[in-house]
Amino acid sequence: MPSGISEVVFSEPSGGLNAYAMFASSLLMASIYVYFGVLRGVASVNALVMAVGFALSGVAESLPAERRRLAGWVRVAAVLLLTGLLLVTVFAPEVVLGPR
Repeated sequence: MPSGISEVVFSEPSGGLNAYAMFASSLLMASIYVYFGVLRGVASVNALVMAVGFALSGVAESLPAERRRLAGWVRVAAVLLLTGLLLVTVFAPEVVLGPR
C-alpha cells in the first residue's frame, strides 16, 4: 500500500489554474530578481532560486496526465530546491542576505 506522500507527490498533474499560478509566481520572482539585481545593483539570489522552484512546480503541473512519474520527480526537485534555500537561509544567512 503506497504512502500518503507518494500518492500526493506522484498524483496526476492538476494543470490549468495551478500551473498558471506557478508560472505567474515564477515570472513575479524573476522580475523581482531583475529589479533588485540589475536596476538596484543588489544581488538577490534567493529571488532567482524561488523563480526556478516555482517554474519547476509549474512545469510539473502542466505535464500531460500520463506523465505522472515525471511530474512527481519534477515536484520533488522543486521541493528540494526550495527547502535548500530555506536551509541556507537558516544556517548560513550571510550567503543569502549578504555580509553584515
